[in-house]
Amino acid sequence: MKPFLSIFLYLCVMIPGSISAQNYKLIWSDEFREAGKPDPEKWNYETGFIRNLEEQIYTSRRKNVRVKKGKLELIALKERYRNRRYDPSVQNYRYNTEYSEYTSGSINTKNKFEFMFGRVDVRAKLPAGKGIWPAIWMLGANFDEIEYPLAGEIDIMEYVGIIPDSIHSTVHFPVETRNGIKSKGGSTHLDNPSEKFHIYSLIWTPEKIDFLLDNNIFHSFKIEDAGQNSNPFRKPFYLLLNFALGGAWAGEVDPEILPQKFVIDYVRVYQEIKN
Repeated sequence: MKPFLSIFLYLCVMIPGSISAQNYKLIWSDEFREAGKPDPEKWNYETGFIRNLEEQIYTSRRKNVRVKKGKLELIALKERYRNRRYDPSVQNYRYNTEYSEYTSGSINTKNKFEFMFGRVDVRAKLPAGKGIWPAIWMLGANFDEIEYPLAGEIDIMEYVGIIPDSIHSTVHFPVETRNGIKSKGGSTHLDNPSEKFHIYSLIWTPEKIDFLLDNNIFHSFKIEDAGQNSNPFRKPFYLLLNFALGGAWAGEVDPEILPQKFVIDYVRVYQEIKN
């Protein structure tokens, strides 16, 4: 980013609501001003079948991921698409599923932007319909080096069409139990989130993580509740934006709803200025 643009954003981009009175500075953002593909200096693509037994294949094509008129669009389509990693000998759906009937988009900032503690604001308009599962979330920066959920997961916003008026936020972390994972989450009511833009936020401090909708806190998590020795929430995380279909939570997809768009106006990350 050019120096004058960084200064302009620092001076002119206000954190919404009362939090703007606090001493925060903008450390990273994408305003999606340049049409075409997302900025490759900021974003990576996920491609193929990735997680949660979801129905879609992610691609890096502009028809699934594009910047248009100052907005990022993740677009889910009904189309038959061959799995380029297809291998029937591998006992894993990511490889032994030859085709998908759906495509969509997912991007992340791994190895390009990672941070610890701060505030994240994402202004977005959600898709609608049975089987949709858009998300704004974060994974520990060492996710590829250790087994899930040791790196930790922070879901700033998840929305599933089968629960059409609820926004969900959750943290996932390791525990010494049989399944090795614990989840702490909350939800809030929101009428028709596909009709207009809302701001989905996180405030992450050494003590807690607050989740906000339009600057109102609706769920909090104490960092100490994730333990002391392997607490992932005291380490850097990276950002992810994805638009999934079906899978472990969203359920059966209604093909008649497609195409659908998950539209993001901006992503902004702030950190508190230490005196």
